[in-house]
Amino acid sequence: MLIQATLGFAQLHRLELPKAAYDLLSAMMEVQRPRGEVNASQAELRARVGLSKNRTSIAMNQLVERHVVLRPEGRYRSYFIHPYFAGYAGVEEMEEALRDATAAIQAGDLAAPAVPVPQRHLSAVPTRRSA
Repeated sequence: MLIQATLGFAQLHRLELPKAAYDLLSAMMEVQRPRGEVNASQAELRARVGLSKNRTSIAMNQLVERHVVLRPEGRYRSYFIHPYFAGYAGVEEMEEALRDATAAIQAGDLAAPAVPVPQRHLSAVPTRRSA
């Protein structure tokens, strides 16, 4: 059984995740290895929570955009739950991982979980007219 840091979970509500993303994150937490490694396809995760293929893809993108789930480059069927939300084999491992993650965030090497900045379409931006 893995232990979870309450640090991340206490702030999870601020990320404005829809129910499907919460459900998908929950399924990932069920199958994670210590330190948050998840080796499962979206189809396997989808089957656990009963989402459609499209809804699973959208939910995964929302988790990735908010940096709750990290996708390593070049690794198929592999995800990592952000250290603030991952499970750990013991308290010492968790404390070390949280210290390392906080230092990496401060150094700019790891993104902090956050609501993505809304993208504005260029047509919504007023243009300056010259006289």
